[in-house]
Amino acid sequence: MNALSSYRVLELAEGVGGEYCGKLLADFGAEVIKIERPGVGSPTRRLGPFAMKGESIEHSGLFGYLNTNKRSVALDLTTTAGRDALMQLFAAVDIVIDDHAPGWLANVGLDPLQIDDKWPSLVLCSITAYGQNPPAERKHAEDLTVFHSSGWGFHTPGVGFEDMPPLKGPGRFFSHYEAALEAAMVITGSLYDRESDGRGRFIDVSMHEVMVSRADYVVAQFVAGEMDVTDWRGGFDMHGPGGIFPCMDGFIYVFMATPDQWAAYRKMIGDPEWARDLPPDWLMKGLTPERIELTRHGLRTWLAGRNKVDAAHEAQELGITLVPVNTPVEVMASPQYRHRQYFVDVTHPVLGTLKYPSVPYRLSETPAAITAPAPLLGQDSARYLSSVAAGER
Repeated sequence: MNALSSYRVLELAEGVGGEYCGKLLADFGAEVIKIERPGVGSPTRRLGPFAMKGESIEHSGLFGYLNTNKRSVALDLTTTAGRDALMQLFAAVDIVIDDHAPGWLANVGLDPLQIDDKWPSLVLCSITAYGQNPPAERKHAEDLTVFHSSGWGFHTPGVGFEDMPPLKGPGRFFSHYEAALEAAMVITGSLYDRESDGRGRFIDVSMHEVMVSRADYVVAQFVAGEMDVTDWRGGFDMHGPGGIFPCMDGFIYVFMATPDQWAAYRKMIGDPEWARDLPPDWLMKGLTPERIELTRHGLRTWLAGRNKVDAAHEAQELGITLVPVNTPVEVMASPQYRHRQYFVDVTHPVLGTLKYPSVPYRLSETPAAITAPAPLLGQDSARYLSSVAAGER
């Protein structure tokens, strides 16, 4: 039995955030019914990367990943019959996930302010860019907007590159994935609460607030008054010798912040005389631009004759946080990922058999697993709509 196999979810979402949230629940066994537009399906069906060439809405690798273990019901919500069927589905599920703009839910008959009256046990989660009541200038936002307004753009392209324009961050949908993870955890917690009081709730997830909460401890220092709040891009710099550095076959990332790490670093690079002149706790109490650059120069010199895997092994043996910056091919070949069986084969009726990322966590008694590929558009319509017509849960 999976952790969430006793719950039924209705997914109204049509974006990456809502669909990933639904996937997280589905991979733990929840029955996720995805509502799609007849004939065209979810907009994510038209987003790449595409696993196959052609115009088919079944070719999207992105949709295939986001929608494993789900059921697809094609339902036209612009019609009276479609909205009536949706009303009946609301009464037959435990959870509803949405990621449309504020106001959309009320337009289809599920006003967040009225769920206590109509569906008191329903857990309704809405994922939006800036919450249910954003200012006018933030009503139309994309992942890039959220990413930069949260402060994360101050981290890119990194320390020492203030003259370069900020980048968009990792991947296309960083903010969506982070908000989806938050939403899935809150939904699960709400289900746990419901076991004792029988009450559902409305969960309002703001991608912007989630991203701000992820912006490392610098934000906490701003809030605590330990650092000046500033719009200077270097304000998020942790002011240490860490960062991304080149080596023989690519790049590595290193982080150093403690006396123990500094002692290990000295040993790793051969304990040169210039390193012995620095106080043991300088990383915590004696940071200066000169010392930082001296340390970075020593690291670049040491890395020049090493490949990234050997450098990482040598550093980690000494307790230094130094890791390779891997390419997609290197990630797939990683001994650690292979040992953990992180990538699994999934067979889709159109896309064929491909390797999918699974989950980065394991529960011994109720494991998450991909047991079915993403559904074809509307493949489960007859089953669920006939159940609705018959008044079945």
